[in-house]
Amino acid sequence: MSMPVAPPPITRTITLAEGMTVKDLAEKLELRTKDVLKKLLDKRIMMTINTTLDIDTATMVAREFGAEVKLRSFEEELLEVETVDAHPEDRVTRAPVVTVMGHVDHGKTTLLDGIRETRVAEREAGGITQHIGAYHVQVNNRSVVFLDTPGHEAFTLMRARGARVTDIVILVVAADDGVMPQTREAIDHAKAAGVPIIVAINKVDKPDANPERVKRELSDLGLMPEEWGGSTVMVEVSAKKRQNLALLLEMILLVTDISDLKANPKRAASGTVLEAELDKGRGPVATILVQDGTLHIGDTVIAGPILGKVRALIDDRGRQIKVAGPSFPVEVLGLSALPRPGDSFQAIKDAAKARQVALFRQSQVKEKAAFTKTTRLTLESLQQQIAEGAIKELPIIIKADVQGSAEVLADTLTKLSDEKVKIRIIHSGVGAINESDVLLASASNAIVIGFSVRPDRNAAEVAEREHVDLRLHSVIYNVIDEMKKAMAGLLEPTFKEVRLGMAEVREVFRVPKIGSIAGCLVTEGTIKRSGDAQARLLRDHVVVFGGKIGSLRRFKDDVSEVKTGFECGIGLERFNDIKVGDAIEVFVIERVAAPAPA
Repeated sequence: MSMPVAPPPITRTITLAEGMTVKDLAEKLELRTKDVLKKLLDKRIMMTINTTLDIDTATMVAREFGAEVKLRSFEEELLEVETVDAHPEDRVTRAPVVTVMGHVDHGKTTLLDGIRETRVAEREAGGITQHIGAYHVQVNNRSVVFLDTPGHEAFTLMRARGARVTDIVILVVAADDGVMPQTREAIDHAKAAGVPIIVAINKVDKPDANPERVKRELSDLGLMPEEWGGSTVMVEVSAKKRQNLALLLEMILLVTDISDLKANPKRAASGTVLEAELDKGRGPVATILVQDGTLHIGDTVIAGPILGKVRALIDDRGRQIKVAGPSFPVEVLGLSALPRPGDSFQAIKDAAKARQVALFRQSQVKEKAAFTKTTRLTLESLQQQIAEGAIKELPIIIKADVQGSAEVLADTLTKLSDEKVKIRIIHSGVGAINESDVLLASASNAIVIGFSVRPDRNAAEVAEREHVDLRLHSVIYNVIDEMKKAMAGLLEPTFKEVRLGMAEVREVFRVPKIGSIAGCLVTEGTIKRSGDAQARLLRDHVVVFGGKIGSLRRFKDDVSEVKTGFECGIGLERFNDIKVGDAIEVFVIERVAAPAPA
């Protein structure tokens, strides 16, 4: 029996991209393809020169030939090849990409409309057909691109997927209203992404406008206006009266010049998918922001795991165009399926290569879904991740029922930081845990703490999908205790809440000697009153009452449970302040066995 031969010592490092074939590997190793195939055959692996290798096999074969492997994404590899061929003089200044954020009703849309109207040549046939969610505006012979994203969710979702799309955030704050919860949210999102903020103080034409108050409130949040010695550009505008919009646009160009944004129009196009939808007549349509290079009709493109060939390009005015250069938002027809917003896209000359990468990525998507589950930060895994040195700071998002609780919590938790791990509050606010909070947590690998509030339905679904750790409490001491235990690695997941059902209060009856009875429709699961089932009354996702169900009836009969879709009367033990529109949640607390030590 022959002894296995030890592999030769490592003498070099090669880089490999996803979706490589046996032939690619041989070229990188500077060997004949048949030598690589023979080595695979020795290992009882049958392949042809065009078989796509998985990473383990490629690493193993390279190791046999004395080479170490460094993995890169396909885009990185392509960039490397192109950088060698590219000339620095081809790089040109590109237009800045601006996202407008702010609280609801503070005038984001009016501002965008105002900018569009003052800058776009009017009297086009039929006006602008605005359908693309991103558009160009000319300012002093230079372009600025505005992204009309629906708020922070889209912005954060893209960040969560690793896409850097925005160069500047314009924060719209109404002068008569000041800083509101979503304003804080937008600031936290922009800061977490490290994007410069320009503040547009809107509605200064209103009689009760008070721009000075807005500046004061913003400087408390760390955005100090320039005239007070800070570094945040603030412009007082009136979107409705079209006042000072030109100044705002000039400020955007000023902030842009500091960033020195460059791109090379001569290389193959790359960029990010902004949105995608299925159009009845046109098939999958993706709105893409070209960030570097130039996209042409007929190019083979890959967007995340989706393959396609550009059949048509449509600009922000609905016109067909032949090419799209850097910082150009464009609708692309010809993809085989829908990519996700935030996916990177890349034009590739070699169609066969593009197909391989797409197939490889589709298999990666499946693997990643399983992997995310294990790498997401949870309080249970905190100590282990600190020990492995994988985590130096713990980002936390706090949502509470009242501002006071949120502030106390933020303050107390920040003080728990020690030399091993720093606790950083990236956002705190009042009200239910919403989708935006969960997305920010996903993008920043943070933990969400809800104090006397619950996640709304969307948020709960997204948290489950993205495996974000939501911690719900109603006693401050318990929150602090849990955090201390988590940092010391003593947190055992001992109790878990399992929701049994939800009911919506449609009517309230006052019954003498008994009190208030809620006429409800069961919207989810089953409402039970037996055994250890507990109930809580929620008003706008904030907990108003916690306790037991006193009586549960269908028509005249007492019943022990009522299923989804049925109506029933619910009386809560020793609690009468029930209002129409409240929700009643029934749950049980289950004991979870602590995981056995590995």
